[in-house]
Amino acid sequence: MNRKYRKTVIAGNWKMNKTPAEAKELLEGILPLVKDADCDVVACVPFVDLSVALETTAGSNVKIGAENCHWEASGAYTGEISAPMLAAMEVPYVIIGHSERRTYFGETDVTVNKRVKAALANGLTVILCVGEYLEQREQGVTGEVVAMQTKIDLQGVSAEELKRVIIAYEPVWAIGTGKTATAEQANEVCAVIRRGAAGSARRRRRPHRRRFPEARGLRRDREGGLPLNRGQPSQESMMCTKGASSPVLDGRSLFL
Repeated sequence: MNRKYRKTVIAGNWKMNKTPAEAKELLEGILPLVKDADCDVVACVPFVDLSVALETTAGSNVKIGAENCHWEASGAYTGEISAPMLAAMEVPYVIIGHSERRTYFGETDVTVNKRVKAALANGLTVILCVGEYLEQREQGVTGEVVAMQTKIDLQGVSAEELKRVIIAYEPVWAIGTGKTATAEQANEVCAVIRRGAAGSARRRRRPHRRRFPEARGLRRDREGGLPLNRGQPSQESMMCTKGASSPVLDGRSLFL
């Protein structure tokens, strides 16, 4: 990875886990372990944990993120959280397009795009999740699927805004299955993502052009979505070490 242009990011998605008291205890345990980390460390927690998470990590190198946000600023959307609400709490990060949102809650690339633009408009840094299912990988269409997701999800996002987008490659087939995406597989997909993101930014500025060079410094790609077993090294944690030395991978997403 070329650190001149991109930073390493380690992000954890807590999903629907931890009460506020449990979140505080876990973060207090994490802080001394990462205090000297030479990368960006992000914990994305449930909405009810955001306040205590922000308080617990104040003044540290650990940043806090939300797990989703709606595209509207307000309205009759029961159970949803808006980007202005997160901005008012000074939450710096938000996950958008996670595979579980796409699978269980009807999220589409169109709605992902709306959420991305709302989050960016409110000053948030977006962790955008893209990735293929096992059937799509077996059919040999991984590149096409991820390229389409990247193009639609980032439609209308400028090159300047892309500086606040972290694209997380999330091989859905490797989450909780014991299967592991190799560094080589992740390299291939992240190259597709980088070209797609660069193309999205260039198309907005030069709609007549059809081919675009790689855009350096526009965003930090992360290969991830692989759970780590607590208490002992897992295949995924060992792969994390290999991936860290990759010229393409810029970090890991640890979905607990």
